[in-house]
Amino acid sequence: MLEQFIRRHPLLLAWAYRALRWLRPLREHPFTAVPAYVRLFFDWRRYLAAGGRAAVADFYPCLFDRVETTPIDPHYFYQAAWAFRGILRHAPSQHVDIGSDVRFVGMLSQAIPLTFVDIRPLRMELPSLDCRAGSVLALPYANGAVRSLSCLHVIEHIGLGRYGDPLDPQGSAKACRELARVLAPGGRLYLSTPIGRSRVQFNGQRVQSVQEVLSWFSGVNLVEMAIVDTQGIFLPGIDPQQADRLACQAGGLDFALGCFVFERPKD
Repeated sequence: MLEQFIRRHPLLLAWAYRALRWLRPLREHPFTAVPAYVRLFFDWRRYLAAGGRAAVADFYPCLFDRVETTPIDPHYFYQAAWAFRGILRHAPSQHVDIGSDVRFVGMLSQAIPLTFVDIRPLRMELPSLDCRAGSVLALPYANGAVRSLSCLHVIEHIGLGRYGDPLDPQGSAKACRELARVLAPGGRLYLSTPIGRSRVQFNGQRVQSVQEVLSWFSGVNLVEMAIVDTQGIFLPGIDPQQADRLACQAGGLDFALGCFVFERPKD
């Protein structure tokens, strides 16, 4: 096939990579890329006139980074800081994470020994990081075996087939019951998921009301809640009875992010 032929010829492969770098902005922003390429050309000419050296063959067009503020997904930014702080405050000797953002996992593993479980195993190596293949629907732990557990922006995807998991309308509820099953007495679970008007945004994610999420966690207690609201603002110490109202406010994102800390009572 064409791809295999190119990979067998280093010169063709090098030019294929160059072509991909040149064309990526056009593919991602077809309507605004052309004037951005023109600006790139004039910037390059001014750079050369100032004494710089830059060959056309080595161009790496990054055409859309001129913005007034740093672009960020507030869900992932705030949930990572929120969970990191809570986990470190309780200083477990070992932590288990199920499928969360790998940047969060990598950073946390350098503060606390961490096991990362994901249906798509992470092929990376770091001190104090153990990566395992596994499903949130069948975790490789006995009942009540995990004292510190996190699962951030994961359960809303379960059962929709997005990541190769089996289709299951009850996927999110089953994932929550499995997380609760492995949580040890006195153990804490840090969980986040979209909250707002209940619906399935197939096959991307589910959005649930706070009360629906809480109903999936029998036998454990909610000890803390925060949200990232529809404007991307982090609000700690939220009353669960008020969270759905805040999650459904108009404007900005069409759902909020609920951040929950659950704890299993000690025997």
